[in-house]
Amino acid sequence: MEANQFDIEKYNKAKERVKELKGFYGHLASYVLVISFLTFINLRFSPAHIWFYWPMLGWGIGLFFHAIGVFNIIPFFGKDWDDKKVKEIMEKEKNTKWE
Repeated sequence: MEANQFDIEKYNKAKERVKELKGFYGHLASYVLVISFLTFINLRFSPAHIWFYWPMLGWGIGLFFHAIGVFNIIPFFGKDWDDKKVKEIMEKEKNTKWE
């Protein structure tokens, strides 16, 4: 029975991971498409005033932090750190509750 529960947990984690990756790649694709479109509009209709880099920079920062979270580049931004902290807090509460 426990092995089955373990498999279910592994499946749910894998499914959640796929959802995170799908979300990031969707975010990346929309970034590339929209920034390309904005660059075209800027260079085609007002080449004397370059402005497309502002949305590219702002959205790029958000995309960067999304990548950090999804790919666990910096450990305290990732899901593993969250899970570890939740378990730590639950264990601490469990131990103090019974004392």
